[in-house]
Amino acid sequence: MILDKINDPMDLKKLNNEEMELLAEEIRNAILNRVSKNGGHVGPNLGVVELTIALHYVFNSPIDKIVYDVSHQCYPHKIITGRKEGFLNPEQFNKVSGYTNPAESEHDIFKVGHTSTSVSLACGLAKARNLKGDNENIIAVIGDGSLSGGEAFEGLDNAAELNSNFIIVVNDNDISIAPNYGGIYKNLKLLRDTEGKAECNFFKAMGLDYCYVKDGNNLQELIKTFEKIKDIDHPIVVHINTVKGKGKEYIEKNKEAWHWSVPFDLETGTRIAKGNGNKTYTQLTADFLYEKAKSDKKVMVITPATANILDFTPEFRKDLGEQFIDVGIAEEHAIAYASGLAKNGAKPVVGIHSSFMQRAYDQLSQDLAINKNPAVILVVRGGISSSDVTHLGMFDIPLASNIPNIVYLAPTCKQEYFAMLEWGIEQKEYPVMIRVPNTSVTEKDVTIEKDYSNLNKYKIEKRGEEVAIIALGNFYELGEKVKKELKEKKDINATLINPRYITGIDEDVLEKLKENHKIVITLEDGILDGGFGEKITRFYGSSDMKVFNFGAKKEFIDRTPLNELYTKYHLTEELIVSDVMAVIEK
Repeated sequence: MILDKINDPMDLKKLNNEEMELLAEEIRNAILNRVSKNGGHVGPNLGVVELTIALHYVFNSPIDKIVYDVSHQCYPHKIITGRKEGFLNPEQFNKVSGYTNPAESEHDIFKVGHTSTSVSLACGLAKARNLKGDNENIIAVIGDGSLSGGEAFEGLDNAAELNSNFIIVVNDNDISIAPNYGGIYKNLKLLRDTEGKAECNFFKAMGLDYCYVKDGNNLQELIKTFEKIKDIDHPIVVHINTVKGKGKEYIEKNKEAWHWSVPFDLETGTRIAKGNGNKTYTQLTADFLYEKAKSDKKVMVITPATANILDFTPEFRKDLGEQFIDVGIAEEHAIAYASGLAKNGAKPVVGIHSSFMQRAYDQLSQDLAINKNPAVILVVRGGISSSDVTHLGMFDIPLASNIPNIVYLAPTCKQEYFAMLEWGIEQKEYPVMIRVPNTSVTEKDVTIEKDYSNLNKYKIEKRGEEVAIIALGNFYELGEKVKKELKEKKDINATLINPRYITGIDEDVLEKLKENHKIVITLEDGILDGGFGEKITRFYGSSDMKVFNFGAKKEFIDRTPLNELYTKYHLTEELIVSDVMAVIEK
């Protein structure tokens, strides 16, 4: 096997053309070996195998620096740079992350997991090189989908000012996670159709030199192109046309479904199912919004290039027609666009990943909250998780709940969630954010309120004394377990409260607790610093009430198993009760 000889990029330079072609096939097999067993980004990595071999064959990494945008296409790079066992040996899978990571290798320049960043990051590398008087090549690799992000435009604009070596490889496979949307893609198509010869050229208009490679999966053509531009003395865009999912027919034919995948049968492509087969909160959300939009032409569903996170399937998008829009990888625009829609009488609903919402903080504050426009933002995958460090969803509560005018809601069950969503869409007073439950779907046999306009009113679900448990959203079930543990093990009948509102406190309820409670526990599925629990602690600051805030430490975690995190943060009923009793029994 050729791959046996490859432990470092320098080993590529010893191969002949035939051996490199065989290596490309072996790298694809290694990628498929890992993702079929472990899940991961499938199509993007299969599409750039030849590109990656050519880059490492021509350039001299890590002296020459290669920056991968979003890292969805870094698997071949990792295989070539000494981490092949992370793709060949199942025992090594979890030792190699799915994103570039300098802690793993000197060939990874940055930890990157958010999109549209590579050109800006590489611009900084190039300028620092110039200031130091060095002369290495700086290469940014960016996909066509990432070009819809605002930072990509900013980076390209600044790159044109560099009067020195800077190579921008645009990997154009005519799809993002889902099909591309936006005006720039008309020009990319024109450039593909004319093999880069069209007079109308976005990159040249930005002041950049330009060349085109028709077959971006032709290894020898790529090598020739990179050899010509190596050590170039000005910025240039190398526009290459690749096939996403190259080498596996069922993946090439269904590119959107195979951007990322759970484990699957390698021969048939059948996913290895997990769960009980019941619908998830995201699937139920898509059903709800579909019916809502069909009955009300003012409802507008928006996604920033992540239609999959709320199960906005191709059929869903097609059927909604003008009432659905994918704005591209542009979270900032999505929020401002929704604010404009709401201002003019529409009913916009934006679905956004908790981790990606960080990119739109200014728009949440300036464009939406200051103007008090009644858009609805659904925050998906919010909570402590075992995700890669670049995709943590535990920072949204401090980020969003402290912006004035926003109402941030945390439902605890299916009925409550959809009541909040219905209210959020129909009310006209506030920007409303809802943290979509990051749990299995649960239903309650209780009366659910339909109107949430009487802000910051908590719901006392079960009355008790001595200890009060305020359990927010995802952690309401944990609150129930803590109450049960206190009763069974310590004979304490605790009060259980569903706060519902992340953005404020119910002073009446909190004041009333002083009468027959000594300790208040807050439970939140996110970081504690600046979070929900600290609002409660601040209220009781001048009183005798003891307050325990349970949540995550403010830190970056990276693929740490969830059970380890819950133990570390004392987020189990046994550890919580132990902490509480240590105070009570003093």
